[in-house]
Amino acid sequence: MPPIRVRFAPSPTGYLHVGGLRTALYNYLFAKKNKGTFVLRIEDTDRTRLVEGAVENLVTTLEWAGLKFDEGPNVGGKYGPYVQSERLEIYQEHARKLLSEGKAYYAFDTPDELEEMRKTQEKMRVPPKYDRRALQLSEADVKSRLDSGVPHVVRMKIPETSTIVVDDIVRGRVEFVSDRLDDQVLLKSDGFPTYHLANVVDDSMMGITHVIRGEEWLSSTPKHVLLYEYFGWDKPAFAHLPLLLNPDKSKLSKRQGDVAVEDYRQKGYFPEALANFVALLGWNPGDEREIFSLQDLVKEFSLERVGKSGAVFNLEKLRWMNTQHLRLKSDEELFVLLEPHLATANFYPAEKPYVLNVIHLMKERVENVEEFISFGGYFFADPEAYDEQAKRKNWKPESSTYLADAISSIRGLAAFDEKSIEEVVRTIAEKHGVGAGKLIHPIRLALTGVGLGPGLFELMAVLGKETCLRRLEQALSRLA
Repeated sequence: MPPIRVRFAPSPTGYLHVGGLRTALYNYLFAKKNKGTFVLRIEDTDRTRLVEGAVENLVTTLEWAGLKFDEGPNVGGKYGPYVQSERLEIYQEHARKLLSEGKAYYAFDTPDELEEMRKTQEKMRVPPKYDRRALQLSEADVKSRLDSGVPHVVRMKIPETSTIVVDDIVRGRVEFVSDRLDDQVLLKSDGFPTYHLANVVDDSMMGITHVIRGEEWLSSTPKHVLLYEYFGWDKPAFAHLPLLLNPDKSKLSKRQGDVAVEDYRQKGYFPEALANFVALLGWNPGDEREIFSLQDLVKEFSLERVGKSGAVFNLEKLRWMNTQHLRLKSDEELFVLLEPHLATANFYPAEKPYVLNVIHLMKERVENVEEFISFGGYFFADPEAYDEQAKRKNWKPESSTYLADAISSIRGLAAFDEKSIEEVVRTIAEKHGVGAGKLIHPIRLALTGVGLGPGLFELMAVLGKETCLRRLEQALSRLA
């Protein structure tokens, strides 16, 4: 077999869809597993949908996810250029070859004529497709129109009666009857190719051995198979990935939640967690394991274990998976990731040893890095207010007495550690003949402004004696 070569070929029309990330990931994993080459190709021939800066965003997002390509824009390679708008003459040359061999033809229909054709077919209740009226034109008529500059396209001439077989790695043998296929436009009136021509030409010229893409392209594959046959080229192996679905089993869409990789990046999800999650949307390792590093995925991945059924995008599962990856990280790794969030929240200066203590205490209680701030902001700033529900539940008339005793006892402590703090709280509770909870809950409220959090004694040890005394005194005057 020739060396494995795969490609991810997005259109620069905006953000990177999570389905696009899965396609890129499967291509990457397959290439690395088989010591092959992962190519990035930009398919920008639909000029009406281009978004400025989208190419740079795609590259940045893929690299954030850990998917570095071996060939592509800004990287180079012997099969470039890797941007389709820079390869127009190549496509036009191949269109001319098909025309000269009678495998394609010129069509001069206007948009109004095509719309009228569609409406007529709709009334007749027949599948809409081009009716081949352009094939009735004489050679002289075609030449005259070309010489006169009449707008035209180049259409592929589909065989009238044949069966086209696609042997798909995921879906098995799929057969298509040619008389149900449309004479696909290959070259548009602006001289740009459609996806179908450019895709096949580039895949062949770039030596792509395996085309791994979404299920939505399966219906186009027989046209691509025909083009390979028309040009006399070897076909790549095809693998069409199952659809991504919303929890209600509809096709994944922005109407039901975020679908852009960038959205999850901005929300603090880890790239390795997102890659782990999307890898399992259609593929399984054959056992019960769920947590994988990118290196683990490379080792385990195979196209044969990709299923046919649609995969449900379960946000709760992604959150859980992100939590597992967070807990696998060292405190030092999390410190590096947390620093920008501290700066954004103006929680500086915050000494590194102190922040590391906060991370160690909180990392079993958060799902992502941002939650160190949103759930644990009280580690970095005194509470400005006290949660009303927690006040009603935990602050009683006698709480002021307990807090005053706690302040007095804490002030006299020589060592301010978990053990010493716990002894103080339990001694005061015993003195007043109440359970320790009668002190723990109002003290937590006083120190944090909320009713939930890590263990009180560990929390106080991290905050430090000075901060605890200051906050207890503030609360005593404000809550009493």
